[in-house]
Amino acid sequence: MTEEHPTYILSDSATAPDREAWFALPAGFTTLPLGALTAPPDSPDASPLRDALGEILGAVPDGVVRQQVIGQLAGAQRMMFALREEGVVHCSLGLHRDDDGDGRLLTSFFTFRWQEISRAPRHLTAARAVAAGHDRIEVLDLPCGPAALGEAAMAVAPDLGVAVDRLLQVHAYLPHPDGCRLVVLTLTTAAVDRRTHYRAMLRDVAEHVSFDNPLAGLPTQV
Repeated sequence: MTEEHPTYILSDSATAPDREAWFALPAGFTTLPLGALTAPPDSPDASPLRDALGEILGAVPDGVVRQQVIGQLAGAQRMMFALREEGVVHCSLGLHRDDDGDGRLLTSFFTFRWQEISRAPRHLTAARAVAAGHDRIEVLDLPCGPAALGEAAMAVAPDLGVAVDRLLQVHAYLPHPDGCRLVVLTLTTAAVDRRTHYRAMLRDVAEHVSFDNPLAGLPTQV
């Protein structure tokens, strides 16, 4: 018998010289182009987005529908700007089959953000971060150091136009070794009844976070 090992797809950002943390997401997550969506319209970073939008809008012959699509894209762009202002450096959309239920597709939204904090011992920072506004609090000792996990369920305002009335957010707080920053992982889903599944998923992601380059010493080509 041969032992199977997990397969990981490396993002180009994993080898970026300014990379300060590494993490891995399970299958089913698609990275959203945060940089392209928030880049100035005339910048090179916005070129792929302009090309993609041109193809999308070109395939929509109806003028009214085209305006609706433009409005939806503008709304998504505003959300990305807000996320970036909050320190988010990565976001992904998750799509997974509900194998424990009726087999429907469940969606989720993952974000990775940095938060500046006052210098303090790492275990104390993690405990403080999860102390207020969270349920099912758990203090963790991960390979990258002390951390904390918690959940928050929230009602969705009717005027937001979202087709759900409640959302579940699972948060993981991982203090950086320099004591001045905190990594906040958040997994948001409308499948509140699958909290155990999503909590386990985010905990697994947190367990794979590293503040030391896990690729150091590995060959650049296989």
